[in-house]
Amino acid sequence: MTEVEGLDAPSITRIGAARLTAGLDRMPRLDLDAHRRIFGPLPRLSIEELISMVEQVDLRGQGGAAFPFALKLRAVVKSAEASDSPTIVVVNATEGEPGSVKDKMLMIRSPYLILSGAALVAEALDADEIIVGVAGNELANRSIEAAIAAESGLRKMARVVQVPDRFISGESGALVRAINGKRPVPPGVKVLASDVGVDDLPTLLSNASTFAQLAVLALLGPERFAAVGTMDEPGTILLSVGGSAAHPAVVEVPVGLPLAAVLDVCQAPAGDGVLVGGYHGMWLSAETAYAVPVSREGLAGVGGTLGSGIVLPLGDGTCPLGEVSRIASYLAGESAGQCGPCKLGLPAIARSLAALVDGSGGIEALDVARRSAAGVNGRGACSHPDGVTRFVLSALDVFTEDLAAHVFHSSCGRPVRGILPLPSGPDRVGSGSSWTGRAARDTGCAHTWSRRSSTWTLRAIRSSSTSRSRSGWKRTPSRPCICVRRWPCASAAPR
Repeated sequence: MTEVEGLDAPSITRIGAARLTAGLDRMPRLDLDAHRRIFGPLPRLSIEELISMVEQVDLRGQGGAAFPFALKLRAVVKSAEASDSPTIVVVNATEGEPGSVKDKMLMIRSPYLILSGAALVAEALDADEIIVGVAGNELANRSIEAAIAAESGLRKMARVVQVPDRFISGESGALVRAINGKRPVPPGVKVLASDVGVDDLPTLLSNASTFAQLAVLALLGPERFAAVGTMDEPGTILLSVGGSAAHPAVVEVPVGLPLAAVLDVCQAPAGDGVLVGGYHGMWLSAETAYAVPVSREGLAGVGGTLGSGIVLPLGDGTCPLGEVSRIASYLAGESAGQCGPCKLGLPAIARSLAALVDGSGGIEALDVARRSAAGVNGRGACSHPDGVTRFVLSALDVFTEDLAAHVFHSSCGRPVRGILPLPSGPDRVGSGSSWTGRAARDTGCAHTWSRRSSTWTLRAIRSSSTSRSRSGWKRTPSRPCICVRRWPCASAAPR
């Protein structure tokens, strides 16, 4: 971590040309003037031009699912036309995954790259409002709110909404529910934000890094954007590298670069294995990790997933199974507790892994872990059980030697050093049918950061309401909002 204006912010490094991290080697944070000098003015694009540009490079979401951004745009346009309703743009900057810091880095150090991408979409869609969903990182939240306050167009139509700092709070349905003043958990049934989102309006919701990528694409144009990366996956990507890394950092790399190069630059020994894609991702053996390219296609070819770009090498000297058990227990506690797989299956997996680690379970505990994981896969009310299953089963496949030591000798002889990150701070919210949070979490209020003189305060506001009248949609906003007709960000575009 490096000091940014006296506060901790994620370190940054890059391999190749700087795009998403342009200017950050010279300045700790890009304010509006610095952003204009470095990036230059964004073009004004119609929705048809925006969709065409996005399709040319097959821009995907950066939050983990890698959903085609053009399909989201088309779905929102189709839904808005069918219902004759306004649209909303939501930036998902919650980043509840403990190993991920790329969005926080952008929020703290280059907030206008995110906001300019969101404003570009809002203008093309003629959206009513931009909402930035954030979680518990105060520095990142303050940076985004200050950026909004400093630009007149954004000040009139954008707001920041804080949700509980939990693993599942960043799921799209949970974020929409939180903004709407409801319990911030996945809805339990598949609901598309493009059809029924904020205030039941068609909503374009995507990850913060996706909007930053969109801004870079608009500035460079499709041809220059595709000058780096692979033919099928052009551009650069941000990776959150931690775990055993001597120099943990957010690393910007061209897509297709060998993962070995990323591990080398962060001085991160793979050791027993490397987790790619975060706690809903998959483990790779050291041999595979050193050979695989950083791309969706490359990782899929070895049975892995890029996810949200989290890279956590385990290194040597820690008990792999013990590390996995810690995270499995955390993930079981972070569920919404809405379905059997979460309420019963995930705790069963966590208990069986703990029994394997302490030597009390043996082959029976291993069998329970495998059967429980197979039993929850594909049966949950959201994707959380499936993600935990990938994480656990891939660990059992990769850490075979460590697993054998625990099954037949009760221990591998190594301590659990806590290489894999877990949240710090107040006690975490539990799971199961008694999901509760602190009072402020369950009030149904959206939270907005505001600045009074030089003091930062937290105030609660109610989400805006929308009703349908005979003459069409009538909007009663919680604060005045207008559409941005121009996003003023100027200067030399990154190479």
